[in-house]
Amino acid sequence: MIPAVVGSVMVSAAMVLFALLPGKLSEARDFQAARPCAEVGGSAVENGDCLATRPATVLATEARPRGRGAAHWVTLGQDDEDLPPFRVRLRGEGPVWEKLAPGDQVTVATWRAAAVWVEAGNERQDAAERPGLGAVVRLAVGLALLIVGSVLLRASGWAHRRRAVRAPAVRARQVAVPAAATAVAVGIAVAAALLIANVLLALAVAAAGCAVAWAASARLLRRPV
Repeated sequence: MIPAVVGSVMVSAAMVLFALLPGKLSEARDFQAARPCAEVGGSAVENGDCLATRPATVLATEARPRGRGAAHWVTLGQDDEDLPPFRVRLRGEGPVWEKLAPGDQVTVATWRAAAVWVEAGNERQDAAERPGLGAVVRLAVGLALLIVGSVLLRASGWAHRRRAVRAPAVRARQVAVPAAATAVAVGIAVAAALLIANVLLALAVAAAGCAVAWAASARLLRRPV
């Protein structure tokens, strides 16, 4: 009963993540295709669809507790005194945030009115909200939830059928082998989501990984002990 409930919740959560993916993945593709504003003109500049850069001055840095880690913020002032200061949350501590101090000069890149990275000297650090990573992580998590949830649902049905026919007690290898195959399938799917830029290709690799892992699992279970 519990595996069926947990599996249903995981599959439902995966479906929600996948439902939110199209817009995020589209945004990620648009960002990857963005060119510097100096190379384009017209509507791209007006809509903020190009990468704009501008100088800024560090006013303050701050690390706020966030979960088990911290959120790393930098407050920046703009050269135009009529424009208000703004804050950017950077991804991690380095290589830029940890070296910043009030008064330092940096360059900020923006896309669609949002800061996407901060440069200091020859080093660059991405903003936490830079398009791309969130969609990729969501795809990886969704695939992992879908695979594990589906396995739990199938295992629940398998256990129910065994109880109905009063089958012998489950042997350790009947649990360990499918569990190992599931772990391998999840690893392949997550790696494909994180490392392959083409979404369809990533899904194809994930599906192939699941098929191979579970086929190997079935073959091992058929072997006599």
